[in-house]
Amino acid sequence: MKISILLPYKENFSPNYAGAVSLFIKDTVSLSKFKKKIVIFGSTKFKKKLLKNYLNLSFKKYFFKSNTNSYLEKFKKCELREKSNLIEIHNRPDYIDKLYKINDNLILYFHNNPNNMKNSNTVSKKISLLKKTKKIIFNSRWTKKQFLKGLTLNKEKREKLLIINQCAEKSYVNFKNKKNLVIFVGRLNKSKGYDLFGNAIVQLLNKYSSWKSIVIGDEPRENISFNHKNLKILGFQKYSSVLNWLSKSKISVVCSRWDEPFGRVALEASSKGCATIISNRGGLKEAAPNSIILNNLTVNSVKNAIEKLIKNSNLRIKLQLRSYKKFKLTNNFISKKIDNYRQLLIKS
Repeated sequence: MKISILLPYKENFSPNYAGAVSLFIKDTVSLSKFKKKIVIFGSTKFKKKLLKNYLNLSFKKYFFKSNTNSYLEKFKKCELREKSNLIEIHNRPDYIDKLYKINDNLILYFHNNPNNMKNSNTVSKKISLLKKTKKIIFNSRWTKKQFLKGLTLNKEKREKLLIINQCAEKSYVNFKNKKNLVIFVGRLNKSKGYDLFGNAIVQLLNKYSSWKSIVIGDEPRENISFNHKNLKILGFQKYSSVLNWLSKSKISVVCSRWDEPFGRVALEASSKGCATIISNRGGLKEAAPNSIILNNLTVNSVKNAIEKLIKNSNLRIKLQLRSYKKFKLTNNFISKKIDNYRQLLIKS
């Protein structure tokens, strides 16, 4: 049996700049009972890869036009030679039409809102995807709900739709070693609510001198900056470093304005025993259900929520322990869930 996983073109399957899609695949494939049968296909400029069973597709690239077709043609040549039992396509519904003719055992994963993506943003395109795939998998109930807008499906079609959340490693957390740290991880832009967080945290650091804040992330397209002696902005960090800082922090803030399809940072914060503050956007409540949820996003609402946790240690510790103890979306749990559907499809 052979399984091919096709990444979006330019997805960096590397520790140097791995995103949510790459981390999800790395975490689940490494624990899969089929891992020796899986090949991950992609195209990245980085030499170091997250897993050994990754194949970097090399082809002639053009500067002034899209290279996606060349990328897919290279993959098709590999597939015609290898003949996989399943092809799992991540976050690129427009790849389905181009690959359907060489293999009709296609699985499509949505990691983002389908209504904002090429080839899944109309009812007719969604119906076409349902005809050409064996399963369509969503990273949250919210993402699935977006796909279903405008659709009336029979039982057979609905059974093609699955929800498989993202996952994180749940390792031992020594709560006694946690510091008075408030952490923000993500793009430093308005969509992620960094302007709200920055304005709120500077006020709080002036008021509570025993607390500090760590910011991890970057954003070359927007220039939002904050300065304080107890605020440290680390820029982009490797995944292991992010997890290390989450393990040390008592409070994590994910105050996104945009509809997060799921919310990996909130998930990871929960797995590391942070008292987490989230907005009510998109699938965030699914990622971190044991959190303080902000229905109204303003500087004051973010500031008040953080201050509440700083002042009320009993509430903070209660949220930390509840998030950690009730964390179920482990890498092992989700990997087994994926393997179960693979097994059923192969048998059928």
